Amino acid sequence: MKRVFEGSVDYLQVLDENGSVDAAQFPKGLDDSKIVEMYRFLSFTRAVDAKCVSLQRQGRLSTYAPSLGEEATQVGSAMALRPDDIFVPSFRQHGTFIVRDLPLDMFFLYWRGFEDGNKIPQNVNGFPYIVPVSTQLTHAVGIAFAQKYANKDRAVMTYVGDGGTSEGDFYEAMNFAGVLKVPLVIIIENNQWAISVPRNRQSASETLAQKAFAAGIKCLQVDGNDVIAVYKAVSDAIADSKDGTTLIECVTYRMGMHTTSDDPTKYRKDEEVKAWESRDPILRVRKYLAGKALWNDTMEASMQDGFKKEIDGAVEKAEAFKPDPTDLFKHVYSFMPQALKDEYDEAVKENFWQA
Repeated sequence: MKRVFEGSVDYLQVLDENGSVDAAQFPKGLDDSKIVEMYRFLSFTRAVDAKCVSLQRQGRLSTYAPSLGEEATQVGSAMALRPDDIFVPSFRQHGTFIVRDLPLDMFFLYWRGFEDGNKIPQNVNGFPYIVPVSTQLTHAVGIAFAQKYANKDRAVMTYVGDGGTSEGDFYEAMNFAGVLKVPLVIIIENNQWAISVPRNRQSASETLAQKAFAAGIKCLQVDGNDVIAVYKAVSDAIADSKDGTTLIECVTYRMGMHTTSDDPTKYRKDEEVKAWESRDPILRVRKYLAGKALWNDTMEASMQDGFKKEIDGAVEKAEAFKPDPTDLFKHVYSFMPQALKDEYDEAVKENFWQA
C-alpha cells in the first residue's frame, strides 16, 4: 500500500472585517486610487441591486436575482480582467457587467423581460446572462479552447454557484479544461445557499475548491467578501492562464433572497444572516479608506446622489423602450421557414400588434 496523491487548499484573505490589510499578501501595483474605484463599483452595484428589488416589488421589473452581499466576488474578479479577456456569467453577476461597462439601461431592459437587453455590446467582452444552472461552464471552456487554438493572449472567466458544482456540466467542463489546459478561470460564487438547500447539504466536500483535484487543475479558496483578495487571486490566475485553468472558490453570503420569487425566512434563521452582516464586503473597504483619510461622509453623500441620478435616468430610458414585435418571427430559426414566413406576412398585413 502506498499513497499516490495528496492535496491541500490554500485560503486567501487580504482585507479583514476591520479594514486592516495583510501587507505580505497585498497585490503589487494596487494603489489607493484603485481601491477607491473598487469601493465605487461595489457601492454602485448595491445601489442598482436595491433599485431592481424595489422596481420588481412595484411590478415594473420581472423576477430578479439580487446580489446583496456578493458584490466583492463580482467586482474584484471583473476588475482583474484585462481589456481583451472574456467573461461568461450565470444569472447573478451584476457587478461584473457594471465593471465591464454594460449600458445601465440595457441592464434594466433585460430584467424587465426584454431580450434586447441581452444584446451585449462587443466592447463589454462578455456573454449574455445565462439562467440554466452550470450550462455556461461548457460554453466557457469551449471559448477558452478557441483562444488557445487561435494563439490569442486572452483568458476566459466564468462563474458558478455552490449548487452548480453538483451539476454534471461542472465536472465535464473541468475535465475538459484540465486535459486541454485552456486559459480559463472558474469562479465558484459560494453564497452558502442553493435556493433553499444549504451548503452542508449540497456537498460533503470540505471545500468546493478541492473538486479541482479530480480534474488536475489548480485551485484556491478566497474570502469572497474581500474585494482585494478576489482581485489578487484572479489577477494571479489570469497571469498563469497560459499554463492552464484555475478554480477559485469565493466564500461569500447571499444576504437577500435567491430571487424575488423566493422567501428565505422560510428556510434560514435571522441569526445566520446577522452573523454575516459584520463581514459586509462594502463596509470593510469603507473602514480601510476612512482609516487612511481617503473617504468621508460628504464624499459618500455626493456619490450616492450621483448614483441615484444615473440609475433613475437609466430606468426612465429602459421603461421608454418599445420592442419590435417582428422579432417574434425573425429570431426563432437561423432562417425563416415558409410556414413562419406566411404567418409573418399575414401579421404584417393585418398589423395585429397595433390592435
